Amino acid sequence: MNNIALSRWTMSYFVTSLAAFAIAQALMVLGYGFPQAAAAAPATLALVHIVALGWLSLLLCGALFQFVPVLTAHPLHSNSLPLPTLCCLIAGTLALVCGFLQLAGDIHTGPPCFVFAAVLLAAGFGLVLWNLGRTLWAARPLSVPARFVAAGLACLLAVLALGIVFALVLGGALTYGPALRLVHAGLAVHIAAGLGGWLTFTAMGVSYRLLAMFMLAPELDGRGTRLGLALGCGALAVAIVGGVAAIGMGVRTSRVLLIAGALALACLVFYGKDMVHLYRARKRRKIELNSKMAMLAQASLAAAVVLFLLSLALGRLGQLLPALVYLLAFGWLSGLGLAKLYKIVPFLTWLECYGPVLGKKPTPRVQDLVTEQGARKWFLLYFAAVWLGSAILLAGFAPLFRISAAAALFASGGIAFHLLRARLLLDVKPELRLPDGVRKPNILYSFSPKASLR
Repeated sequence: MNNIALSRWTMSYFVTSLAAFAIAQALMVLGYGFPQAAAAAPATLALVHIVALGWLSLLLCGALFQFVPVLTAHPLHSNSLPLPTLCCLIAGTLALVCGFLQLAGDIHTGPPCFVFAAVLLAAGFGLVLWNLGRTLWAARPLSVPARFVAAGLACLLAVLALGIVFALVLGGALTYGPALRLVHAGLAVHIAAGLGGWLTFTAMGVSYRLLAMFMLAPELDGRGTRLGLALGCGALAVAIVGGVAAIGMGVRTSRVLLIAGALALACLVFYGKDMVHLYRARKRRKIELNSKMAMLAQASLAAAVVLFLLSLALGRLGQLLPALVYLLAFGWLSGLGLAKLYKIVPFLTWLECYGPVLGKKPTPRVQDLVTEQGARKWFLLYFAAVWLGSAILLAGFAPLFRISAAAALFASGGIAFHLLRARLLLDVKPELRLPDGVRKPNILYSFSPKASLR
């Protein structure tokens, strides 16, 4: 592969997203938002957006700025835009949370936070779309993983458009009749575009490339993979375009979303088959901890699919939806994010520190930057806590949920501690840690302008 520049600010995205993740989990431990409050309460909406924007979206953006060039073998369009992008996204997320606090009456005076949030998030995600979109456009024709990412970015555009309308209506700046109807009936479409399209579909595309790269497995580009991509794109198009059209015509969106759900399930079947093939076809016989934990995240996705089918069969989708969303957000997306971070952080740190002296000085391996035995218990505790929390939500034992949330917070803190140790090279043997020509890495940004990502 061609040399690809390390994204200077990717680590800042990771640090900021982990901080937001900790804040969200701490709020759940304190009983803020669902299940102590209603699912549609402003407190719950604030919590949901801390997770969706502050944690998952920032994490995904940071990873994409680094790995879209790897997916496309083409340099990022602009290495200077990620920092102002991050500033806009942080400020926009804070403004949105403050808007929900105003809606709840917790903040009685102040500026029109929803309007500010709409402007800032439009600027931030607009820069994301411009930077990554230009990179993908210049790298045509795209590989299958890159096409997943391109579809996910299209969903991000839809989420952004819907979110701006929602924010302006909630802030009282937009009173146009069709916009009011969209806010009243479009929440399911917003969730499908955000959770199903931008976050899940993009994560699927990235996982195709990262799992193949880190397990030394062959790239997948067969008929089944392409059919899964087509089914997923079809599901998202039906859910978003069809859903908005149904709202505009004044009809219910349930049938549209049911068709989209069927297509999405078929897509996930092909995705699951591909993931099994990657693990079986790998050349690296010993599976590293990050890949093992990715399997648990994918098991959470499979469990969410089963739960969705059961809820439909029992006619209890509305009752079981909170547990389903929690399992998707914390078991699948957050679990996969934490698992991949455990490889990405030491991998990028190794490239930054030891890439320039590789072949000139004795250097550690990437695996030497981490201690898998010490980190394993934190991952197992995290997934056990999330699965327990999902079971508690299913059973309706809301007071016990805070215990599972506390365990998940404790476990994710342990994982973050191991990520910090890897970034600071604390687990590298002293004689190999800092040979001549190696700079100690900074926590928030990367020094090295170029390194080979193979």
